[in-house]
Amino acid sequence: MELPLIHSLQQSFDQPKVADVERAIAEQIGGSRLKQRVQRGGQVAVAVGSRGIANLQAMVRATVRTLKEMELSPFVVAAMGSHGGATPAGQRQLLASYGITESAIGAPIRTDMDVVELGVNSWGEPVFWDRNAYHADAVVTLSRVKPHTDFHSRFESGIVKMLVIGLGKQRGAAVHHQYGVRGLRDMIPETAKVVLSKSRFALGLAIVENANEQTGLIRAVEPEELFDVEPQLLEQARSWMPQIPFDRLDLLVVGELGKNYSGTGMDVNVIGRWMVEGDPEPERPRITRICVLDLSAESHGNAVGLGLADLTTQRLIDQRDERVTNMNYFTSCFMLRAKTPIALPDDRPCIEAGLRTCWQPKLDRLRAVLIPNTLELTQLWISPALVDECRHRPGLTVDGTARPIPFANGRLCQEELFPDSTRARRVKK
Repeated sequence: MELPLIHSLQQSFDQPKVADVERAIAEQIGGSRLKQRVQRGGQVAVAVGSRGIANLQAMVRATVRTLKEMELSPFVVAAMGSHGGATPAGQRQLLASYGITESAIGAPIRTDMDVVELGVNSWGEPVFWDRNAYHADAVVTLSRVKPHTDFHSRFESGIVKMLVIGLGKQRGAAVHHQYGVRGLRDMIPETAKVVLSKSRFALGLAIVENANEQTGLIRAVEPEELFDVEPQLLEQARSWMPQIPFDRLDLLVVGELGKNYSGTGMDVNVIGRWMVEGDPEPERPRITRICVLDLSAESHGNAVGLGLADLTTQRLIDQRDERVTNMNYFTSCFMLRAKTPIALPDDRPCIEAGLRTCWQPKLDRLRAVLIPNTLELTQLWISPALVDECRHRPGLTVDGTARPIPFANGRLCQEELFPDSTRARRVKK
């Protein structure tokens, strides 16, 4: 089957970057009221989640070091709900995959799934919290603030969600997800009120990343100001979020999905598909057909989000750990996303099937984009029909020379197309 030629498209973003994240962490903690909240020698639980945050190891290490310099005794707790198969070993492995090990950060790591019940929220539901965090003298969270992939509200992904879902462990996550979107959008803030009144949460370190996946902002958030400050940080994150620069596509080819790119494997805000029961789909972008080719190694077999695609490869299916993936689905209760798309033998037949079924039979009119994943969107490849739209748009640079889509034994040469991607860096190691 004839495939379209492709052009390289570069997106540039003029956004701030934190030059020294470890120094910024130390300054934010030092300028906070933490010293007034915990006595010398106190045990401090540092809550760390399962997201692929830029500079995460350095920030955790700096947090631990700064707390020790304050003559406190820090340890890390896993704050990731049901991820890692909802097991202590699985959550420890996830942390290790981000470089968060006891030897690397200089502190103990506790990934037990045990919880205590703090009370009951305004919905009449129990509020669960990590037992290790509960018995600490203070809790400091390290959270990235960003738009959520299941709902929009004043509080999406960030400190509030980590306090409720991350530190709620599997039981806390299940309580909220059983209500679907309402349980996340509307109940999480109510549960957070209980957490704030019944726990020793002492400080939130909020991280906002720029469109280049770099640390753009780090801010210490006091418990008393959390409900006022986090919505402001969320709007900042939303304004910095990278997007595919087209409102309508016939075909989108995604090189990899994975939990390191998005909690839903592929960011629904990027692909324009929510697939949430009863909720309308976003107005943009509108994409007729989505192919996803591979699963990232960093996802450890968790193929959540595969159901957002229309077509995939048998290779991705074979890499899926059904127990881990299904645990994520059953906890989230978003079952439309759990459906398995048609699997083709390899990358080329998958892309060909996408072309055959994307409702655009004229190759010269085809609106197609290739991306490495839904997080790294500075380099894309586009079909010729999209080139003219890019020429006079700020921040977009298109190469006028077209080339064939490269394959090797039926597989897309992703490292060749996206040499700066996570996948390419992984292969080089």
